[in-house]
Amino acid sequence: MKTRIIKTITSLLLVGLVITGCQKGDLLSNPNVASESSTIPASLLLNQLTANFLKEEEPIISNVYKWNQNIVSNYTYYYGSNAYTWTNTTHKYDQIKYCVKMEEQALKAYGNNTNVYHALSKFFRAYSFIWLTNRVGDIPMDEAGNPNILTPKYNTQKEVFKKSLMLLDTANMLMGNLTTAANRNTKVDATGDIFGLTYLQWQKVINTYKLRVLISLSKRADDNADLNIKGQFAAILADATKYPIMTGITDNLVYKFNAAYNQYPPIRVGNTAYNNCANISKTFYSVTADYNDPRVFVLTTPAAAQITAGKTVSDFTAYVGEDNNKSQAAMSGFSTDGKYSNLSFNRYISSAAGANCEPYTVIGYQEMCFNIAEAANRGWITGQSAATWYLRGINASLEVYGITNGKVVTVGNNDGTKTNLGSVTLDVTTFLAHPEVAYKGDNADGLKQILTQKYVAFFLNSGFETFYNWRRTGVPTFAEGGVGVGTPNLKIPTRWKYPQDEITYNAANYKASIDAQYGGVDDQFSKMWLIK
Repeated sequence: MKTRIIKTITSLLLVGLVITGCQKGDLLSNPNVASESSTIPASLLLNQLTANFLKEEEPIISNVYKWNQNIVSNYTYYYGSNAYTWTNTTHKYDQIKYCVKMEEQALKAYGNNTNVYHALSKFFRAYSFIWLTNRVGDIPMDEAGNPNILTPKYNTQKEVFKKSLMLLDTANMLMGNLTTAANRNTKVDATGDIFGLTYLQWQKVINTYKLRVLISLSKRADDNADLNIKGQFAAILADATKYPIMTGITDNLVYKFNAAYNQYPPIRVGNTAYNNCANISKTFYSVTADYNDPRVFVLTTPAAAQITAGKTVSDFTAYVGEDNNKSQAAMSGFSTDGKYSNLSFNRYISSAAGANCEPYTVIGYQEMCFNIAEAANRGWITGQSAATWYLRGINASLEVYGITNGKVVTVGNNDGTKTNLGSVTLDVTTFLAHPEVAYKGDNADGLKQILTQKYVAFFLNSGFETFYNWRRTGVPTFAEGGVGVGTPNLKIPTRWKYPQDEITYNAANYKASIDAQYGGVDDQFSKMWLIK
C-alpha cells in the first residue's frame, strides 16, 4: 500500500539522539521546507508512523522467517544465508521523533493533549521502545526524543517495560474517552492511518498488544511484584468495557499490499522459478505435517521427488522440510532434485497484489487467544478456560487461511509451471483430534501445545514474535548445533548488539550500560533481564 509522505519538516531532521556531523552554518533556507513554526497536519505524521510501522520484518521471504525457522534458503545468491550471523541492530528512534512532532502538531490543531493523535502516539512510543529493548536490553527511554539531549541516558530494561505498560494504559484510557457509540465504528483517520482502523479497533489493538507484552514477561512475573504482571493481565480480561480486546480476525492489525507499489510477496510473478530457492523448514513440518495439520496443504507444496515417486498430494509424508542445521553446500542448490517442499505458488506467488493469500498480520486475534490460553494455563487468571482459548486460537489461525472442514483445495506446482498437482479435502476434525493437538490439560504438556500452536499461527507473519517466544520458552525445538546456524558455538544468539549509532555517538552511556548488564562485553549470547 503506497502512501506518499512529505518528509520535508525541518524539525524532524533536527530532533535526534545523535550528532550527525552536519551543521546548518550559513546555508540558505530551503523554500520547499516547512519552517519550525509551520502547522503540519497531524494526519500526515500519522501516515508516516503507520506506513513505516514494519521494520526489518519484510513479509514472506526474508531473514526474519529463516531465523523463525519457517523457511530455509538453499541458494545464497537469491535468498542469502540461513546463518544467525546478525550483529548490530537498527532502532526505532525515528518513530519516536515522529511521535514527538505528531503530538506537537495535534496540540496546535486541537488545543489539548487528549486527542486521538496523542492516544496513538502513546501506543507507537511503547511499541518502539519495546521493539528495541527486546533486541538489546537496556535502552535510552526517558531522554529519548529530546532534541536538547544528544547523549541520552539509559533506562534499565525493567524500567522500559514498566513505563511502556504505563504508556499503553494511557493510550487505552484516551482512546476509551474518545470512543463513543456514534464513532466506535468510524475510522480514526481515513487518510493518515494506512491500517484503516476504527476508534474501537485501535483500542482493541492497544489492549491486545499489552497482553502480548505482559505474557512476554512470564520469566519475571514472580520476582517483580511492582510490575504486577499477572494482575495487569487479569485486569484486562476482567473488564471488557474498560479494556476491549480483539473478538475475531476482522480486528487484526494487518498490512495490506497491492500490485502497483507494495507487491506481495517479494518473489515477483515472472521470477517464479526462484520459489525453488526457498524450502519449508523441517522445524515447521515437525509440528504440522506430523500432526495431520491441513495448513500444510494450503501454505506449501509437496516435494516434487515425492510426487514423482508415486505419493499423492494428500499424503502428509510427501511434504518434506529442509534442516536449518545443514550447510547450504549440503543442500539441494536451486532444489533441482526436488527433495524438499516449497511455499505454495498458488497462494504466495501467483498474484503480485496478494490476491490469493492472507494479508500480513502485525498483531492478531489468533496470537491473542494463545496468549490468554498461556496465562490461564500458568494460573494467572481465573474464570477463563485455557482449553477454550487454545481451541479459539487454532480455529482463528485456520480462518485466516480460509480453512474449513471438508473444503476442497487445489495443490499447485511449486513454480507455477503446472496449475494442478491434485486436490485435497481438508480434514480439520482429524487434525484437532490428533494426540499432539487435543489439549492435554493445564499442565506442562498443555503449555507446550499452546506455545507450539502459537508458533504455527505465526507462520510468515508477526515479525520476530516466533523467535522471541522460542527464546523465552524453548518451544518448539529449534534446530541448532549444526554448521547451518553459522555462529562460532553453533548456537542461536539470544540478542543483537547495540545500534552502531549508540556505540559511536553515545559511547559513555553505552559503555556504562554494557558494563552493568553484560560484564563489559556486548555479547550476543548473554541473557538480558527479560529472559534470565
